[in-house]
Amino acid sequence: MSVAEPRRIVLFRHAKADWPQVNDHERPLAERGRKDAAVAGRRLADSGIPLDLALCSTAVRTRETWKLAVHELPHRPKTVYEERIYEASPGELIALLNETPDDVRSVILIGHNPGVHALTDILTDSAGSEAHERMTRRGFPASSFAVLTFDGSWKSLEPAVATLTDYWAPEE
Repeated sequence: MSVAEPRRIVLFRHAKADWPQVNDHERPLAERGRKDAAVAGRRLADSGIPLDLALCSTAVRTRETWKLAVHELPHRPKTVYEERIYEASPGELIALLNETPDDVRSVILIGHNPGVHALTDILTDSAGSEAHERMTRRGFPASSFAVLTFDGSWKSLEPAVATLTDYWAPEE
């Protein structure tokens, strides 16, 4: 990528989880979640976005989602399992993304709602775009993802500096 190309962030909500008698952090994916995670991975592969780094919550359902999705990608990015993503606020997620090394051009963050949806809204000023309209209609269901672009260093990432360029949810 050239220096002039924008940085990309893919905000990916974990797939549909099951509700067994375990603590929330340990909840596994439901059958539908396993299927949707692979479909989301294929959709990410079709987007052609080269991913340099994956930041994944340590929760079981996010790790399982990423394992199934990344299998569909042509290139496996470096993956960091980050406990700070679990139950993180949008501000905490921005602070985490601000730590990304400048040689990284694109990051996928695999996390949870409401944080992932709120972070998409806070980082973007894309009202009226087709992707924003689809996200407004659908919300941010399990297995959905948003693609954002912005110019500048990761340290400069802050509210309203990004553009929502794509949004996908299962059954679209």
